[in-house]
Amino acid sequence: MADALVGVQRLIRRRLRREMPDPPLRGAEAELLRLVVTRPGIGISDAAKELGLATNSVSTLVNQPARAGYLTRETDPADRRAGRLLPTPAAETRLREWRRRRADLLRRHVSGLDETDRRALLAAVPALRKLADTLHEEAEES
Repeated sequence: MADALVGVQRLIRRRLRREMPDPPLRGAEAELLRLVVTRPGIGISDAAKELGLATNSVSTLVNQPARAGYLTRETDPADRRAGRLLPTPAAETRLREWRRRRADLLRRHVSGLDETDRRALLAAVPALRKLADTLHEEAEES
C-alpha cells in the first residue's frame, strides 16, 4: 500500500511540475509553502518540527520561495531571535492553482477507471484520512 501511495503522489507531482509556471519549487519547498499558507506566521522552529526537519534546514529552505516572492520572513516581536514566515498573495495563488490542476488531473484519470475501481477508491478515502491523522498525531508526540 505504501509503495502505491508514494508512487501515485510522485507521479502527480512530476506531471504538475511540468505544467506549473516558473519558478520551479522542489518538493520540500512546496511542502513549506503549503504549511505557511495553512499557518501564516508560523515560526521557523515550529515549521521545522511540523516538516520533520532541522531548524537550520528550514532556514535554508526558505531562501528560494522568498526570492521567488512566495514567502516573507519577519522577526518575531515576542522573541527577536526567532523568525516568522508569512505567505504572499502570489503563494496563495500558486497553491490554489496547484490544487486546481491536481484535482483536474485526478478527476480525468479516476473517470477512466471502471465503476468498481472508482467505488473502491471512494470507499478508501475515510480510512486514508484516519491513517494520515494517526501518523500526524504520532509525529507530534515524538
